[in-house]
Amino acid sequence: MILVTGGSGFIGSHIAERLIKEGHSVRVLDSMLTGRKENMAGLKAEFIKGDIRDPGVIKRSLKDVECIFHEAAQVSIPRSIENPVENNGINVDATLLLLDSARKSGVKKLVFASSSAVYGNVTVKDLPLKEDRILSPLSPYAVSKLVGEHYCRVFSDIYGMATICLRYLNVYGPRQNPNSQYAAVIPKFIDSVIKGKQPVIFGDGMQTRDFVFVKDVVQANMLSMKSNVKHGIFNVGTGKPTSVLELLEKINSITGKRIKPIFSEPKPGDIKHSVSDISRIKGTLGFKPEYSLDQGLRETVGSFTS
Repeated sequence: MILVTGGSGFIGSHIAERLIKEGHSVRVLDSMLTGRKENMAGLKAEFIKGDIRDPGVIKRSLKDVECIFHEAAQVSIPRSIENPVENNGINVDATLLLLDSARKSGVKKLVFASSSAVYGNVTVKDLPLKEDRILSPLSPYAVSKLVGEHYCRVFSDIYGMATICLRYLNVYGPRQNPNSQYAAVIPKFIDSVIKGKQPVIFGDGMQTRDFVFVKDVVQANMLSMKSNVKHGIFNVGTGKPTSVLELLEKINSITGKRIKPIFSEPKPGDIKHSVSDISRIKGTLGFKPEYSLDQGLRETVGSFTS
């Protein structure tokens, strides 16, 4: 049995879908606070509705589980700034509870969804981001993901549980919710452009991101599960930077629109530039991104209009 926490969410549901296609028995644990029922449509997975902060729920979820994909999290930087205690409870306390319960239950491996937010703000000369650089997280969310990484390492070192931490860059794709107050830039842009509305760009639009398609992220998770690595931290991205203005141009081109943006003040805690070095995950796990940004955007736009 494989457990996917947050399996009704954007990335978690794609992981669950891939696991089921490969013939695995899958159990999904989700509180449904941000997960969506439609993400689970057609997926033959056991479902447990519950809070990952609840020890009883965790114990029930871990029955006969060999591997965990820990995707459940509070993922919004602005929300973590607004409520750092809640953020810590979901991202740190619950992760520790899950790790401790998992090792007591005999779980062999946990794959942890971390984030490139752990790197903090860097200058252009510091790019691309390498896993062994000095980290300076800028938000409670980023701190909580870094703490989760440290706990994973400690549980591997002390208790012998295999743990792999995947530092996601900017993940996008079908099933990403555009309507949340804290929605990511790509679903917001696509939704706005399709509706003929001007999307808001926070800052000057020259900030760069490493946008990675969700199916490539799933590939990284599958490779992590199948590897013999006892513990590792890996960037999951494309290694290619794209500015926010360039992103909007691509979406306009795909949709046949010419929507201009509205510019606003930068968000607190946001970083200016981000692009990953993916040589470690390529060399160790054999990861290779299969989707270009144009390919991924076309599939994502198609999911909005189908």
